[in-house]
Amino acid sequence: MRYKVGVDRKQLSLLPVSLDEYIPEDHICRVVDAFTGQLDMAALGFKHAECKDTGSPPYDPRMMLNLYIYGYLNRVRSSRRLEAETRRNVEVMWLLEELRPDARTICYFRTGNSAALKETLKKFVQMCREQGLYGGEVAAQDSTKFRANNSRKNNHNKSTVERELEGIDKQISGYLAALDQGDREEAEEPTPDAKALKGALERLRERRHTYEELAKQVQAEGEVSTVDPDARLMHSNGDARKLDACYNVQTVVDSKHHLIVDFDVAERSDDHGNLQPMMEKTKDALKVQTITCLADTGFYDGQDIAACEGQGVTCLVAKPKPGGAKKPEGFSRERFAYDREKDCYTCPQGNRLGYMRDHKHSNGKVYRLYANYGACRVCPVRAECTKRDFRDILRPLYQDTLDVVDERTRKNKGLYRRRQEIVEHVFGTVKAVWGYKQLLCRTKAKVIGEISLAYLAYNIRRYVNIMAERAKKEGKPVAA
Repeated sequence: MRYKVGVDRKQLSLLPVSLDEYIPEDHICRVVDAFTGQLDMAALGFKHAECKDTGSPPYDPRMMLNLYIYGYLNRVRSSRRLEAETRRNVEVMWLLEELRPDARTICYFRTGNSAALKETLKKFVQMCREQGLYGGEVAAQDSTKFRANNSRKNNHNKSTVERELEGIDKQISGYLAALDQGDREEAEEPTPDAKALKGALERLRERRHTYEELAKQVQAEGEVSTVDPDARLMHSNGDARKLDACYNVQTVVDSKHHLIVDFDVAERSDDHGNLQPMMEKTKDALKVQTITCLADTGFYDGQDIAACEGQGVTCLVAKPKPGGAKKPEGFSRERFAYDREKDCYTCPQGNRLGYMRDHKHSNGKVYRLYANYGACRVCPVRAECTKRDFRDILRPLYQDTLDVVDERTRKNKGLYRRRQEIVEHVFGTVKAVWGYKQLLCRTKAKVIGEISLAYLAYNIRRYVNIMAERAKKEGKPVAA
């Protein structure tokens, strides 16, 4: 059994040209077709990569992949709009050999091949690496929020559920009061609104039951999204709303040509704990043992950075500004000098604060606590230094590593400043230029497939531009 057979691209029509002549030799469609043509679709895990002997012939997954890559390259993501392109766009007709899958078939290809699409992106990264387009020396990591296909109103936490239940109770009380008022009037016939009031009251009780069930879910999970269960409420990086249901996409970009190396989709809004896993994926994708990583203050986590440093990753991470109440000038945290050999701090008054015990902070992290209770009791400037009976210093367990990273970052400010131009270039293109700020798919697994297509399209566009620039410098004709 074979696939559905399309029209030969070089078959002459009523016009005196073949379809192939409409596509220039250096067109990006030829790059897309050449890339998908050498893929092992079955090994990548695409559905219908191998045909069965019975049933209706499926569409070749290469053709469907061609369609989606072209769509993402040209800001067309909707399956219905892609279906329309197959009927009117000569470039799409060339890519699909004039096949015309319907919108449902197109949609099912994206949602049903998420893992395979992620592997396809890895395959393109491997191809570019073999052509020397990745430097493998410096990479920048950052995250961006993509709005989920889930309204903020469909995202619930403890406060929103309690507020909704309170509002429903007030409405129920109002309706009950209205019914009691009607009964007290003792009219010979029931008031015309009594039936409507009882119907509204019943609907409110059903709604209350729904929110009571939601409250149980929220108590167990902390946050519940009723449309996309994996989406979480996050700050969406200035994209119109302060808070929205989003996914946090971690992205690593190589510094040589700003090509994406790998990504991951996180459900947490912060970046803590994401540096080491992504750097491991980066080293594996680029086949290197050591690499320099550039990251912003969101990744400033001692345990995470220490894990990277121990695995061949040289980190340049900006230190966040200290928060909390400001101490009077002369008694700030920086004025307490640490002696690594003696493992103690010296306060501005010259008193030594020794290690007392390990302290578990409210954020869940463990710190080493340093203090000198006796010296603080008799200190003449204690009231200026602290409002408590003594001053203590909390030192992170991995502060020695952070000190080394801080010093390295200060000495390499020129290199660190490149972080934005490396990784923000991707976000600017995908979100601001192409307009992919909100996701179309739901659940984390399908979102991974959608982001894979967007990042694959970005890498292909970068690849074509790099090859064109290289051919121009060498004085050679540009060819796919």
